[in-house]
Amino acid sequence: MEKMPFRDERVMMSAGLSEAVGGDWRRGLPVLRGESITLRELRVSDAPTLFAMLSTEEVARFISPPPATIEGFERFIRWTHAEREAGRYVCFGIVPNGLDAAVGLFQVRQAEPAFATAEWGFALGSPFWGQGMFVEGAELILDFAFDTIGVHRLEARAAVRNGRGNGALRKLGAVQEGILRRSLLRNGEYLDQVLWSILDADRTPAAAFGHPRVH
Repeated sequence: MEKMPFRDERVMMSAGLSEAVGGDWRRGLPVLRGESITLRELRVSDAPTLFAMLSTEEVARFISPPPATIEGFERFIRWTHAEREAGRYVCFGIVPNGLDAAVGLFQVRQAEPAFATAEWGFALGSPFWGQGMFVEGAELILDFAFDTIGVHRLEARAAVRNGRGNGALRKLGAVQEGILRRSLLRNGEYLDQVLWSILDADRTPAAAFGHPRVH
């Protein structure tokens, strides 16, 4: 998801920590633990690290511009909480083992009511590239999207020039469906994007006959 759905509308709400209550993700996201990372709800205290990690040219060149200041990231984090409570969107921070702050994020937003179709995306600070954190986190997010939210079809977009992002999606078993021509405006230039999809049926035992499985 290279277009961040957030618009800096200066949403005001409580910035407290959210924890899952009674299994309802709308009331607070669960903590998802992997071998080398933890995925958790973003905290306002993550804003400085996210600003430092996601505002570099090498990270931001294939996504819509992230918030331009630490305060902008704070507003973004509050917005993610509000959208999660509304049942339209979830955003997990990526926290490597041994650290306290998020150095990247995974987003899933509904593309139609009730999340039958959803779009997902990710961004990770470049110092953590090539360590397997994306694939590990992506598998946790796929489980959450399909098994907890109940997504039927999960889509992703990646700029054609983004070889790293396209390679990662292919490695996860996503299917390339086509090219979206001149669909992402970045630095005054419209870029072509690859449309990828993963279906809930791709993850069933029957999908082993002719279709890739995510895990």
